[in-house]
Amino acid sequence: MLQGVYTAVRKDGTIYYRSNITYKSKHISLGSFDRELSASRAYATASTILLKETNSIEDSYFHTHALAFDKIVTLINYRDNGMYIKTPIYLRKNYFSYYLDISHELKFDIDDLFYYSEHRILKRQGHLYVNDYGMQVTLLSRYGIQPHAVCGRDYVFVNNDSTDMRYENIKLLNPYHGVEIVKTAGLDKYKARIHINGNFVIGTYNTIEKAAIAYNKAVDMAHAHGIEKNYPENYIESISGKEYADIYTSVTVSNKYLQYLQQFDL
Repeated sequence: MLQGVYTAVRKDGTIYYRSNITYKSKHISLGSFDRELSASRAYATASTILLKETNSIEDSYFHTHALAFDKIVTLINYRDNGMYIKTPIYLRKNYFSYYLDISHELKFDIDDLFYYSEHRILKRQGHLYVNDYGMQVTLLSRYGIQPHAVCGRDYVFVNNDSTDMRYENIKLLNPYHGVEIVKTAGLDKYKARIHINGNFVIGTYNTIEKAAIAYNKAVDMAHAHGIEKNYPENYIESISGKEYADIYTSVTVSNKYLQYLQQFDL
């Protein structure tokens, strides 16, 4: 048997090959392979990466024929920083890089290291997410960004780098459910909507807080008319309870929405 290669047996009785390497007293699995030669090549490549410090992540393209790119990042990070992380993370000064693939690198605050060392980032239809307790959680939701938010309207990347996910680089412009920022005569206005078998415009308001409260009021009205849907609620921390109550009482909603709700009283 070639160095670093071990045989194993699948449930159906077929033999496959596992490759492992020990570095700094840590036993590291390099993967499973159908051919002994492939497993041996993985071991030889891992040895080269770990023992030759000039091998960088940028050079990893030349090793992907033998090892998965994720594993290459893990090995280089362990070699350079002494911390074994199972996800493709490389530690840097005061932040870390998470490699989606060989040409796409995300940057995160070091405070997020534990989370992303335990949660692998996936991509579907252009959206980045993790599986968290059986739920798909988008990366942007961790910053308070709503599912239908639009970059440039509801949030911005301060340095215009959408791969820089550090907190100081993401500025949230609209943290509220059912609220859209619209331009009217060059000024920001705030349109509130609710979805009930289609979108209904609740109204357009001068402040984002008033629009958020109007949305809450529309939700309460929907529930009062027997519509059983679990709508998220807006929490407005910038105003007092009394101010909230005053706005809630006085804020108006569209007549079209009121007329629509009447059909549920029949």
